[in-house]
Amino acid sequence: MTDGSEAERRSRESENLRAVYQSLQRPEAQARTRQSHRGKAAAGVTVAGLLFVLGKAKFLGFLAGVLKFKTLATMLLSIGAYAIEWGWLFALGFVLLMFVHEMGHAIAMRAEGIPAGAPVFIPFVGAFIAMHGQPRDAAVEARVAMAGPVVGSLAAWAVLGAGLALEQRLLLALGHTAVLLNLFNLVPVPPLDGGRIAGAFTRTYWVIGYALGIGALLVTWSPLLLIVLVVGLWTLVQRWRNPVPGYDSLPPRQRTLIALAYAALVTGLVATLSVGS
Repeated sequence: MTDGSEAERRSRESENLRAVYQSLQRPEAQARTRQSHRGKAAAGVTVAGLLFVLGKAKFLGFLAGVLKFKTLATMLLSIGAYAIEWGWLFALGFVLLMFVHEMGHAIAMRAEGIPAGAPVFIPFVGAFIAMHGQPRDAAVEARVAMAGPVVGSLAAWAVLGAGLALEQRLLLALGHTAVLLNLFNLVPVPPLDGGRIAGAFTRTYWVIGYALGIGALLVTWSPLLLIVLVVGLWTLVQRWRNPVPGYDSLPPRQRTLIALAYAALVTGLVATLSVGS
């Protein structure tokens, strides 16, 4: 074999190897191209969906309206305070569950046409949302008051259920704490939610609520409970001294429905106190 034929043979082998290598690389490049196109398409669909939601969901605008600086600042302050006692994860979850409770009140006030302030959090006291307007009657006041515990209880049960399903002690603790929080708010003593609700169907529950509150105060000597009882007594005195004509004049059927809703919510919370414990 001559040198020329040998060089020609090696040249053909090199070209064949190069062709085989290029053919192997081409599917990978095509796959990368397809993946790139799919990634861009998925990103496009995601962005379009987000833009649609942001454009159509009025609740997001409402949420942005209530999340003012004092809300965020007092939330962070409360998280820091609770974290010292119970750790960051529990503190974060606890404050978020309180926020959900307050958002229930805010949504109800918006539905009733009552201007609402931004939620404010006070460490080791709780949270509140100011009502910048007077309800039309006791039924409206009761609906606004009940909305917080209803939404808060649904959130508490959801967290409790997640804790049971995932066997997470942190979620169970948060769920039980939120159940207790909402149940405490339903004690029929103004200015708690329960006092505002009970005023719509019978004032007898205020007497029962104060009896329970005083008994609990003698057992626990809780400063928070003492503040609630004192503020509540002042509220009742003002309400009796300066009654609003027609404010408490509700049809018997409406009073009954409010009482049944209140009783059902209290029963549901009491029934779930021992779940998973």
